[in-house]
Amino acid sequence: MKAINVSPVVFISLCMIYIACNSSHGEKKKDDAVAALPAAIDVFPLEKDKLSTAFQTPAELIAWQQVDLYAKENSFVRKLYVDVGAEVKAGQLLASLEAPELNSRLAAAESRLKSQEAIYTASKSQYDRLYETSKTPGTISQNDLDQAAARKNSDLAQWEAAKAAHKEVMITRGYLEIRAPFNGVISARNANTGAYVGPSGKGSEFPMFTLQEQRKLRLVVAVPEAYIGYLDHKNPVEFTVKAIPNETFKGHINRLSGALDNRLRSERIEIDVENNNKRLLPGMIAEVNIPFPAKDSILIVPKTALVNSPERTFVIRIVNHKAEWVDVKKGRESGGKIEIYGAGLQPGDQLVKKASEEIREGSDVQHVKAVAAFK
Repeated sequence: MKAINVSPVVFISLCMIYIACNSSHGEKKKDDAVAALPAAIDVFPLEKDKLSTAFQTPAELIAWQQVDLYAKENSFVRKLYVDVGAEVKAGQLLASLEAPELNSRLAAAESRLKSQEAIYTASKSQYDRLYETSKTPGTISQNDLDQAAARKNSDLAQWEAAKAAHKEVMITRGYLEIRAPFNGVISARNANTGAYVGPSGKGSEFPMFTLQEQRKLRLVVAVPEAYIGYLDHKNPVEFTVKAIPNETFKGHINRLSGALDNRLRSERIEIDVENNNKRLLPGMIAEVNIPFPAKDSILIVPKTALVNSPERTFVIRIVNHKAEWVDVKKGRESGGKIEIYGAGLQPGDQLVKKASEEIREGSDVQHVKAVAAFK
């Protein structure tokens, strides 16, 4: 056989190719072996913690007090003393009215009052004379004296009734002056001089004036039923309004209604807002933030550990390398953390961090990897 002469360079190249082929084949076998192993499931120890959340919602600013002022009697506007935007004091005269027929009623009441007074004076004098005379035995019968006393008492009752009727007309006449019931601002005026006004629905479709107390406001918030368990009179509140976007206003809950609105299923709460500079106006919509601080330690899990299926809400616990579905109820949620309530769960239980229905109840879980709950 004739020997083949191979140059050293070619020989070395062939050797490197052989070694590379063997190495690639070995690595492929190794990768296939690793791929054949099941992926490890991340588990974490269940722990208790305190979760603080906040509730954000739109709310409305309303006047501390607001009233629509109507005329008590059908009448005509004689003079208006204030206009829209006027700041008034309690008892200040806002408008004067006139009702000609009321003057006639007053004159009739005064005439009847004087008539009844005269009748009573006469009957009383008659009774007094008879009484003095009856002191002499045999001069006046007891029946005549009783008749005179009854007449006097009847005339007294008629006089008292006339005085009450006269007083009623005088009070009604006082209603011809419209006065402010409290300090505030006239926010609406719907009458002019000479206009015919009267009680709501009988003479006026709209009130003569709307009066609002604006130096103090109420911030009215509707809190859904799910959050009312966290409400307290000490809860601080922050809010902003679009008209003053660079300023945050603060307060705290002053009043809880103690009942749910049947339509909205929410509880009304009110926050008192001092507004001496009147920068805030009734009717403004505010964006409210109510923090709910944590009260007690509770079981906390990452959001990924909770499975929400159509039939149930559960977490997956690993016990003796077996998957166990544990039903829970959700509490508050914040920053990827969720409060859970479940019978049988204890701190230290190993839960699957990325739970899903693919990990079936009772399935074997041999490969697990311990990780932190919130990293």
